Amino acid sequence: MSLAKKYKWHKVAEKLADIGFAANGMAEVMVDNKKVCIVLYNEVLMACSQKCPHAGGVMAHGYIDVLGNIVCPLHQYKFNLQNGKNVSGEGYYLKIWPVEMREDGIYVAADKNKFF
Repeated sequence: MSLAKKYKWHKVAEKLADIGFAANGMAEVMVDNKKVCIVLYNEVLMACSQKCPHAGGVMAHGYIDVLGNIVCPLHQYKFNLQNGKNVSGEGYYLKIWPVEMREDGIYVAADKNKFF
């Protein structure tokens, strides 16, 4: 299934500088009236749930480790930003959404059927 059929795209910023990334390369943006964590790592944009599925830590307050995993600030649970899997084996999944930089802005995709 193509991304166009599966997702509804939401514009989150006109340009990268409008997002307001912290020193850790992360920020929170609004998508469909919900907060989402957006990450800029190695010049690639990614988006994930704002809260950790384990204990609700705010992911934008965490950091990205040397392998490119996002790390929760509460208990240091690590998640792969490509597939959302918890890499340390506890079985949690972090929701991940596609991000696109287009000529007219930056967009995050939400599943047409259910975003959160």
